[in-house]
Amino acid sequence: MKIVRSARPAAIAVLRQATALFPKRNKLSDGLLPSAAHIKQSPNSDHNTGLAVDLTHDPQNGIDCAELFEKFKEDKRVNYLIFQGKIWSKAYRTQGNRKYSGNNPHNKHLHISILAAHANDTSPWFHWLDKPKTLSKVRARLQRKPKKKPSTN
Repeated sequence: MKIVRSARPAAIAVLRQATALFPKRNKLSDGLLPSAAHIKQSPNSDHNTGLAVDLTHDPQNGIDCAELFEKFKEDKRVNYLIFQGKIWSKAYRTQGNRKYSGNNPHNKHLHISILAAHANDTSPWFHWLDKPKTLSKVRARLQRKPKKKPSTN
């Protein structure tokens, strides 16, 4: 698997749009690209391709990943989702949520895998919410990209 040096626009858009909507949200478990330790631990991770994003679970500040886990199932860009020991994938959608057996149960963040065909689609991820104020959009655009994904939970 080729390891890319930059995340794809659709993945970056998740974090920027979340921040534009909820500027005070916690970003501690946000992630786009893998660290060397993550690559070693998970050599087939879709973070390596730039087609994955981790969004910190912070319901107190507007990002409830349990809700997003359900809402994002409807998004055409989503390949699969992992949160709190559950996985849902487009390929096995008729089976519903399944038990996730990976090393990291993803309790602190929602893992969103994006289909390669939609890698450049930056249309709204949170379309059912109110649109962010212009100032918040500008701040989100200017915000630095998250650092490489740590190998810890």
